[in-house]
Amino acid sequence: MDHDYREAMKLDRQLCFPLYAAARNVTNLYTPHLKPLGLTYTQYLVFLVLWEKDGIPVGELCERLMLDNGTVSPLLKKLEHAGYIARTRSEADDRVVVITLTEAGRALQEQAKDVPEKVAGCIALPPEKAQTLYALLYELLDNQKSN
Repeated sequence: MDHDYREAMKLDRQLCFPLYAAARNVTNLYTPHLKPLGLTYTQYLVFLVLWEKDGIPVGELCERLMLDNGTVSPLLKKLEHAGYIARTRSEADDRVVVITLTEAGRALQEQAKDVPEKVAGCIALPPEKAQTLYALLYELLDNQKSN
């Protein structure tokens, strides 16, 4: 009887497991730096997109974050309630909701400016390996988009 499937079913043979575990570990590195700002990691990602390009439709934000509308909408409601963003209907198409930063949302960027450096300092990878990992992960993501 062929027992190859048992070998294939071992945890250490799964590409998904080290990706999952590493992603959780890296995400957890952000917590002590984001908690004083009152942000979750996912909320921080929303801000990274908006600080780069303010005034974007929800759909574009979802696309950039690789998250669905059902995940992003509750985040946006919380950020709006906290006074960091405004959600308005597009003048060109009232079906489109546009997200813009408030003054408080823009000011938060200054408060969060040290987060990337602090987190990077906690990751013990030489820069060339970090760059290779970055390239491989985006290659993997790009392959998933095209399938």
